[in-house]
Amino acid sequence: MSTILDTIITAKKKEIEKYKPLSSIERFKRDGFFWQFSNRSLVQSLLAPGSTGIIAEFKRKSPSKGWFKTKELEVEPVVKAYNTLGAAGISVLTDEEFFGGDLDDLIQAKVVSDIPVLRKDFIVDPWQIAEAKAFGADVILLIAACLGVAEVKSLAAYARSIGLEVLLEIHNEEELAHICDEVDMVGVNNRNLKTFEVSINTSIELSSMIPADKLKISESGISQVENILELKKHGYKGFLIGENFMKAPDPAIAFAAFVKHLKS
Repeated sequence: MSTILDTIITAKKKEIEKYKPLSSIERFKRDGFFWQFSNRSLVQSLLAPGSTGIIAEFKRKSPSKGWFKTKELEVEPVVKAYNTLGAAGISVLTDEEFFGGDLDDLIQAKVVSDIPVLRKDFIVDPWQIAEAKAFGADVILLIAACLGVAEVKSLAAYARSIGLEVLLEIHNEEELAHICDEVDMVGVNNRNLKTFEVSINTSIELSSMIPADKLKISESGISQVENILELKKHGYKGFLIGENFMKAPDPAIAFAAFVKHLKS
């Protein structure tokens, strides 16, 4: 039985087949505006003294819950608020078909912020990594559930070779085998990709199994400051939060209130 992830990956491969012939990696290197820039480090940002650890996400929709915000919502005011009010990093969904994003969102997030920007997409080809660099990403996401162990190692090595940091996302104990020297951070997605149920216990249960030299990030289902305080006890330094802010009438106000509560 196929899952929504299977559907997304099938669509993503077709998308790559369509656009890959139009822009080669060499063209990204030559014409990519951000290719010559030094990349910002998410690892350093998360470990900085006083860091909130929050990677605030900009996404307009999800396959399971539909639209949070219409396509008319501009990236700039939301990301500026995230940046100014204490986010350690910005995550931008660039998948259009299932998440309502695009690469222009990535560029805008980069231009209006001075913190690291993560391209969150379904990466299965080095071409997408070169594209991410050219459009302003500092970090890329690799998802263990849609990649083999060797693929993660190869893709992560390429990303590192062009100056990008790598966040590897896992969902269960079996996917721990995908962790390799080439990834900088390990993110535990608290969402079950088959049932879409969410529980931060997933992060807690896997915390002791993640190598000590990998910075740990918890993803999905973090809706309360108490969640962060609990996860910190288990060694987590990063907390990727999107839906909690984006479903609010004003994501910037929701983020500000959350950070104020966290700091208090």
